[in-house]
Amino acid sequence: MKAVVFEKFGEAPQIRTVPDPAPSPQGVVIKVEATGLCRSDWHGWMGHDPDIRLPHVPGHELAGIVVAAGRQVSRWRAGQRVTVPFVAACGRCFECASGNQQVCEHQFQPGFTAWGSFAEYVAIDFADTNLVALPESMDFATAASLGCRFVTSFRAVVDQGSVTPGEWVAVHGCGGVGLSAIMIASAMGANVVAVDLTDDKLDFARKIGAAATVNAGKVENVVKAIKQITNGGAHMSMDALGHPTTCYNSISCLRRRGRHVQVGLMLGDHAKAAVPMSKVIAYELEIRGSHGMQAHRYGAMMDMIAAGRLKPELLIGPEMGLEDAPAALMAMGGFEGIGIGVVTRF
Repeated sequence: MKAVVFEKFGEAPQIRTVPDPAPSPQGVVIKVEATGLCRSDWHGWMGHDPDIRLPHVPGHELAGIVVAAGRQVSRWRAGQRVTVPFVAACGRCFECASGNQQVCEHQFQPGFTAWGSFAEYVAIDFADTNLVALPESMDFATAASLGCRFVTSFRAVVDQGSVTPGEWVAVHGCGGVGLSAIMIASAMGANVVAVDLTDDKLDFARKIGAAATVNAGKVENVVKAIKQITNGGAHMSMDALGHPTTCYNSISCLRRRGRHVQVGLMLGDHAKAAVPMSKVIAYELEIRGSHGMQAHRYGAMMDMIAAGRLKPELLIGPEMGLEDAPAALMAMGGFEGIGIGVVTRF
């Protein structure tokens, strides 16, 4: 099969012909029909993830068709249209038993712990626990765009952030994660303040539900601006970028007993960000992380999509061929454009 392969961190990936994968006893092989490009893939290519072993095939936001299943797989067969969370859970550990497969103790991550979906085929382990059936009405590009940013934002807003109608929600960073969160929080009935450095992203944020915007490059004090808009501070705030400044601002803009959810990855030089702990104590703030979403929670999200309350297709950016993926991956070190890039030609 054709695949995007890199043999050294930070060096240009290449299109190579590599052996087709075979399913494990508990796994499947999926013919990839679409795979999203995510900043997490860039972090992996840069060497920020200790689980990656070289040579490596990146890619973790995928949708496709099952072509082979292992002998212990009971729920899936060839020909089924599927997607999968980027954290594939083992189904047997304590966290899986408690329903928290997104933090499985023995997780399998395509594109990180194993070869990923920047390829014609990808092997996925623990299939019975993790595969999600796709409705015929959903195209593969939209399904792939759910795989990391949208589902992570759904869990961050709905489950971790516990957003309720009428609350103020601040979203710091309007890339794929941030725009997804804005759409979801708005659909939940919240009033969203979108924060970014570029007016085109902020304009788009308004189109998909933001009630107000703050250009962090044009205001003297982002936290003060948010507090003025929200009449005292956000009830829930999210760092969707993963930077010490956005993390600090997200916590600082909360009102008393507010909730901060960290979604943007804090890796490399940003791994140890400053936290205004005195305010966390005085205001009794909550700080939570959000790391993907369990397969069993997809149903709630899919129902909102089917009802037209969520429209993830609006967040899809350029579609491209596999041969375009190496350059697109390397370019993700800069700020993302509007929309999620998706490989749809193999």
